[in-house]
Amino acid sequence: MIMISEKVQVTERRGRNSNGLCRGGGARSSDEAPVMGVEQRGAIIQFLLMKQLVTQEDFMKRNKPFEIPKQVFIEAFGRVKANGGSAGIDGQSISDFESDLKENLYKLWNRMSSGTYFPPPVKLVMIPKKSGGERGLGIPTVTDRVAQMVGKLYLEKEVEYIFHPDSYGYRPGKSALDAVGKARERCWKYDYVIEFDIKGLFDNINHELLMRAVTFHVREKWLILYIQRWLKSPFENADGDTITRESGTPQGGVISPVLANLFMHYAFDKWMDREFPSCPFERYADDAVIHCHTEKQAEALLARLDNRLKECQLQLHPEKTKIVYCKDKDRTREYENTEFDFLGYTFKRVYIKDRIGRLQWNFLASASKKAGKHFREKIKSLNLHKRSGAKIDMIAEDINPMVRGWLNYFRKYNPSNSAVRLTMECINQRILKWAMCKFKRFRGRYSRTKRWLKEVSQRQPRLFAHWAMGYLP
Repeated sequence: MIMISEKVQVTERRGRNSNGLCRGGGARSSDEAPVMGVEQRGAIIQFLLMKQLVTQEDFMKRNKPFEIPKQVFIEAFGRVKANGGSAGIDGQSISDFESDLKENLYKLWNRMSSGTYFPPPVKLVMIPKKSGGERGLGIPTVTDRVAQMVGKLYLEKEVEYIFHPDSYGYRPGKSALDAVGKARERCWKYDYVIEFDIKGLFDNINHELLMRAVTFHVREKWLILYIQRWLKSPFENADGDTITRESGTPQGGVISPVLANLFMHYAFDKWMDREFPSCPFERYADDAVIHCHTEKQAEALLARLDNRLKECQLQLHPEKTKIVYCKDKDRTREYENTEFDFLGYTFKRVYIKDRIGRLQWNFLASASKKAGKHFREKIKSLNLHKRSGAKIDMIAEDINPMVRGWLNYFRKYNPSNSAVRLTMECINQRILKWAMCKFKRFRGRYSRTKRWLKEVSQRQPRLFAHWAMGYLP
């Protein structure tokens, strides 16, 4: 503003020395001169202000080497909010972040655009594994999840189109059920299957090999920069200790699944197409099956696969890797392994009616016993019988979403199998136990309670999600 006032004074002095002359000629009356002087001064001030704004904009551009649209951050937060999740090491929840959304998103955009954003440590939480033991789950802060989502939106555009059609994990438009269905079809055509699992994929991805793929496909320099920083971001455990990472990408990070898919695209998918084009496969992240015509072919492929993964600094899980014979009415050879689990389904010989009503052995996919047992334990842990103050429709409202989701996944193939039936019977028994605890007239009277529950299911057959699908008490 000092510069502007000085230039205005200079202009005024020049106006007095020129005897009232200005652009367009002299003043025609004594009242015209002051008006024209004001107009001239106003034009000069407006010009200088515009020049100052342009200068500020140029300054901002010079200090923000990366152009990232603000709208992307709004979309990224919407997706992070939809995914939910707990707070990271800073204790900030999604609702806390949203309470000052505009300011928080602006700060993040400002830092990422200027190259000064450094991801905070990732909260390390140990969770139990279905097979026993524990595994580490990384929980980034909400701010970092939004930043990773911005990176994911850009990275998916760069690499999604190159991924193999038989890679199903964490990809838009593909699901685990798609992988199960394709494996089911191919098991009818190929006699042998290699079931394998990569031990600690997310913990053992080599950073150097991964960054080769990233720099080959990604054009945005800012995305390459932040992927490098996310890979190096340390863990922080419950005791507050910092754990540095030299390999891997946190399982739980927003961008981690895309990075893992990119790594496996070169480590496995393209290698399979190049070396074994006649052996199709289905891969969901680190879990996969390969189809072979003969046992000899399967043994040779498994040996080659073991060497290939070692070259990429990965390791086959010794307990989850085996060759399986797809035994049915036409394939009757005796073999050590004749069933395998893939994405919650068990593929095995089942005595079932075929399309024309004949009972015979077929190689089918059915809900696994492990999946049924895990879900029954989850239902039991809700302790419905202790909620005697709740009405039956409240109980239904609480359990219906999880029951419906489980059934939608496991009823897709062979819905009449024992694991599904036992699980639905277990849910009916938990509801029955709740009724016996709630109503005094039913205490110690199992048969009477069962008759009452059956009457309720007949009056309201859609009250519970499993009742609506035919699993009545």
